[in-house]
Amino acid sequence: MRTIFLALLMVSASLAGCFGDEEKEEVAAETDVWSFDKPDLTWYHFANAEDAWGNEEFDFEGRNMPYEAVGSYYGIGMSTFEPTMGITQDDMMIMSSYGNGPAGSTAIISCDLIGMHDALDYSCENVYDPLLPIANSNDPYIYVDPWTSRIMKFDMHALLGMTVEWSDDEGASWNGPSVATQIYSVQDHQTIASSNMPALFHPTTWMFCINGNWPSPLCSSSQDGGATWGPELEGAPQGCQSGGLTAHLVGSVDGNFYRGNIGCTGDSDEDGYPDGYSIYRTTNAGLAWTEHPLPTSESGTANTCNAEEAQVEVDSEGNVHAMWMGKDNMPYWSYSVDQGNTWSNATMIAPPINLSGTGFPVVVAGDAGTVAFGYVGETEGDEETWNAYLTYATDAFSDNPLFTTVQLNVEGDPIDIETDCGYNRCGGLGDFLDIRVDAYGRTWFSLSHNIADIGIFGTFSTGPSLRGETITMLPDMPLGGQQTL
Repeated sequence: MRTIFLALLMVSASLAGCFGDEEKEEVAAETDVWSFDKPDLTWYHFANAEDAWGNEEFDFEGRNMPYEAVGSYYGIGMSTFEPTMGITQDDMMIMSSYGNGPAGSTAIISCDLIGMHDALDYSCENVYDPLLPIANSNDPYIYVDPWTSRIMKFDMHALLGMTVEWSDDEGASWNGPSVATQIYSVQDHQTIASSNMPALFHPTTWMFCINGNWPSPLCSSSQDGGATWGPELEGAPQGCQSGGLTAHLVGSVDGNFYRGNIGCTGDSDEDGYPDGYSIYRTTNAGLAWTEHPLPTSESGTANTCNAEEAQVEVDSEGNVHAMWMGKDNMPYWSYSVDQGNTWSNATMIAPPINLSGTGFPVVVAGDAGTVAFGYVGETEGDEETWNAYLTYATDAFSDNPLFTTVQLNVEGDPIDIETDCGYNRCGGLGDFLDIRVDAYGRTWFSLSHNIADIGIFGTFSTGPSLRGETITMLPDMPLGGQQTL
C-alpha cells in the first residue's frame, strides 16, 4: 500500500510541475504593459511623434516601459522673469523672482512642494533678505551647487557689470557681493554653474559665461566658491565665430563644464538659419574649450530671436544630453556617452498631437539612462494658444526609447496667447527657462504662466522616478493648476 501511495505522490508531483509551468507561461503571456487607463493630456510615443499607446507588438522590457503619468503646475504667488531654479540637499526648492525682493531687489522664492502628497497644502516665501540687498537685476539668475548646496545669486546691472552673492544656509544669511566682471566687456545673458572638480580653496569649481562684445561667449572661473573670479576668457576654441549667446552652463560629476551655442563658423543658410549647433566642453575650468558639433544637419536649426541655443545637461555618471529646436520648430535630442566626442542620431521628441511649433527648450537628466525635457508648444488650429509640456524617457539609451509627454496646463488654461511666443521672448519667459530633478527623481520645470503673470513649477503629479537602478513610481501629488495662481 505504501508503494502505491509513493507512486501516486510521484506522479501527482510530476503533473503538478507540468501544470505549474503551463500556468506561469499563461500568466506571462497575459501580462499587459498597458494596465492603466490613458490619462487625459498624456501621450506615449516613440521618436518622430509615432503613437505608442496600446502598442502590443513592440517588446517593452526592462526600463523601457510605460508608466502612468499626469502633469500639473503650482504657482509661486509672485511674478518671475527668465526663471532660474535650484534644489538644495535638504529639499529646499527655489526660483528667481524679478524685482519682488526687499527694496525692489531680485527675490529668491522658496516653495515647500517637495514632499507634498496628501493634500494641496504648500507655501512660498522669499529667502533673500540681507542687511543691504543688491539693487534689482536686469537678468536675475540663481543656481544651487548640487554637491555643497551653496545658493549663488547672480545679478546683472544694466549691461554694466555683475555681482555675486551666496548663501550656505538656505538663505538665512548671505555673503558678498563679489564683483564678477571686467571693464572691457559688456555683461549680458549670463549663466553660472559648478562642477565636482575640487578648487584651490573650495570643494567645487565655479564658472560663469556671458555675452560680451566678443565673437564668442566670455567665461570666468572661481577657485574660492565665488569670492573672487579669474579673467574672462573666450568660452570657445580660439577664433570661433559662434556669437556671444550661450545656453545654460552645466558642470559635470567628472569636473567638465559644457555649454550649447551655434557652431563656430557662425554662417547661415539661404533662409537665414544658423548652420548648426554645437556643444562646447572645457576640462580645465575654461582655460581651453573644444567644439563638439551636434547632429543638427538632420533637423536644421530654428530661426528664433536668439537661435534657441542648444541646451545641455549631464546625468549622474557624466553622460551628456543635448536638446534644441529644429528648422521645423520641433524639439530634438541627442546624447553622448563619451563626453561629447560622438553623438547619437538626432531624435524628434514631440508627441503625436497637432503641434505647430515649440520653443524655450530645457533638458535635465537623473541617473544614467533617464532624461526629461521641458518646452512650450503651440497647438495648431487654436490660434496662438501656448501650452507647457514635459517629456521623459526612462531608458534613454534604448535603440527605440519610449517617450511620455504630459501637458502641464489643462485645456482652457493656456500659459500664453501672444503671437510667436515660443519663437521670441514673451512675458516672464524672457530668454530662457530652467529645469531640475530632485533627490527622489521628480522633475521640476520653472517657467511663467504669462496670462496670470505668476511663476510656476511644472512637474509630474503622477509618474516614475528618474533615480534608482530600477524604475519606481513616485508618490502622487495633488493636482495644482489655476487654483494655485
